[in-house]
Amino acid sequence: MTSPHDISVRGFASDNYSGVHPRVMDAIARANGGHQIAYGEDHYTEELGNVARNVFGPEAQIFPVFNGTGANVTALQSLLPRWGAVICASSAHINVDENGAPERVGGFKLLQVDTPDGKLTPELIDKEAWGWGDEHRAQPLAVSITQATELGTIYTPEEIKAITDHAHKLGMNVHLDGSRLSNAAASLNVPLRALTTDAGVDIVSLGGTKNGILLGEGILTLRSELAADLKYLRKMNMQLSSKMRFISAQLIELYGTELWRELASHSNAMAAKLSQAVGDIEGVELVYPTQANGVFAQLPTEISDQLREHFRFYDWDRAAGQVRWMCSFDTTEEDVEAFISKLRELCGAYATA
Repeated sequence: MTSPHDISVRGFASDNYSGVHPRVMDAIARANGGHQIAYGEDHYTEELGNVARNVFGPEAQIFPVFNGTGANVTALQSLLPRWGAVICASSAHINVDENGAPERVGGFKLLQVDTPDGKLTPELIDKEAWGWGDEHRAQPLAVSITQATELGTIYTPEEIKAITDHAHKLGMNVHLDGSRLSNAAASLNVPLRALTTDAGVDIVSLGGTKNGILLGEGILTLRSELAADLKYLRKMNMQLSSKMRFISAQLIELYGTELWRELASHSNAMAAKLSQAVGDIEGVELVYPTQANGVFAQLPTEISDQLREHFRFYDWDRAAGQVRWMCSFDTTEEDVEAFISKLRELCGAYATA
C-alpha cells in the first residue's frame, strides 16, 4: 500500500504528530504471536509490573490505560471522595485541554491557581488550600502538578519535594501528570524516580505517546494502598484494554530500557537548537525558558501565519502573538534548520516592508 501522506513533511505543532519508534513497533510485533489472557492477565503486563518496581521502587504498581486524559481523570478520581477537589495551575492540561473531563467524568472540582511559569509552589497552593470542614466548599484533598509543565518549564526534585511535604502536611495527596516526564528527567539528567518516588509523589500519569509509542499511558501508584480501587475505576472510565499486552509491550520497551532517555534527550536537544537560533532573530522573543522539548516565542501574527503555510504549529496566545513550537523524538537538525531559515526570511521581509 502506498502511504497516503508525504512522510518527509514535518511540523512543530505537537510531539503527538510524530510516528512510532522502530523499536516500539518491533515490540508490538513480538507481542503479536499466539494467545495471551485478556484484560491484563498476560505475561507482558506482568513484566511491566516488574519494570515499574525496578524503575520506581518496590511499592510501585502500574495500570496501563488508553490515553493521557483517561490516566489523569482516573488517577485523580482514585485519590478523592465525591466532594473532593484538586488544586492545579490554571495552565494545567487537566484544566485547559481536557474538555471538562476531570470535572464531568471524574466528578471532582478543579481549584485553579495562576502561576508565572506553570509551576506551583507551597505558597501558591495555599491560595486554594483552605475551607476544610466547610460543607459549602469542595474539599481540597489533592494537588496536581505537571512535569514538564505546559509552559515547557521543569520542576527540580527539590521543588517537587517541597510541594509533596507541604501537601501531605495538609492531608492532601499529590498527582503528577507525567506526559513529558521523560523530557524533564533527561533535561535534569536524573532517574525517573528522583522526580516521583524519591520526591514524595503519590500517583503518576506516566506518558508514552509523546515519546515514541503508538498508544497507551500508565497510571503509576507509588504507595501500595493507593492501588486498591484503580482496577474498578479503570473499567468504569472505559480505560481497560482487552488486548492489554500490546500497550504493556510498548511501555516495557520504553521504560524497561534507556530508550525513554535517548528519545527525550534528542527532542530536548532539537528544542534547544531551535531556541538558541530564535534568540538571534530580530522581532522574535522567547517567552519562557526552553527546558524540555517546547519553545515558546512571541512574534508578529503576520509572520506566524505566513510561517504556518510551511510548518504547522499552534498559537499559544494569539492576542499576545505567542506561539508554541514542539520538537519530537524524530525531529532532525535539518528540520530545525529549514524552519529557522524560513523564519529568518519572513522576519527579514517583515522588517523591510
